[in-house]
Amino acid sequence: MIELVFVILVVGLLAALAIPRMERDIRQEAAANIVSALRYAKHMALVDDVSDPTDPNWQRGFWRFGFEGCSDNGLFYYVGSDKDFQGDIDGNETVPDPANGLPMMGDNSAPCEHQVNNGASPNIFVSKLYGIVDANFTNCGSSGARYVGFDRLGRPHGGFAGNTGSSSPDYSTVLSNDCIITLHFSDDNLEDLNITIEKQTGRIHYQLD
Repeated sequence: MIELVFVILVVGLLAALAIPRMERDIRQEAAANIVSALRYAKHMALVDDVSDPTDPNWQRGFWRFGFEGCSDNGLFYYVGSDKDFQGDIDGNETVPDPANGLPMMGDNSAPCEHQVNNGASPNIFVSKLYGIVDANFTNCGSSGARYVGFDRLGRPHGGFAGNTGSSSPDYSTVLSNDCIITLHFSDDNLEDLNITIEKQTGRIHYQLD
């Protein structure tokens, strides 16, 4: 009987230590996912120089990371480059998710359903995965725009999707301040998450309290 009681106490102690570690850290998971996608966009910019002095709209092609809304008010992020300089990123202008080979671009006219929307990677649907309901961009370029891009040197740019008329690579949209992406969660118990993209260097980082 004493041995049985001792075993029960040990099992209870181990369970008490293990349970908190088994609980999901939503903010940590969200930060890791989104920062990874941002770094992917920067990597693509470093290996794929989009500058084209023969096209006045060439800066629209910067490799970018951004957020779009779905028809059910959910959010997804995307990674791509406007290769045709038309202002929008089409399905063939995005990249495959390294984790599963599926496109990192959803359809904003469809609901943000896991593995349903546009055949896209389920990893991009942040409302479905983490309960993220809004993403605000501060010092990231045009007011209200929810994207940031990178040039061949890894420097962050903003507001370039509507940039026209430059006949040479003048890099006029490079950011002069650190870009802050603030993510809001549907769970009121979760604090906002801030992801920083540093000016000039394009260093991407976050800090959890």
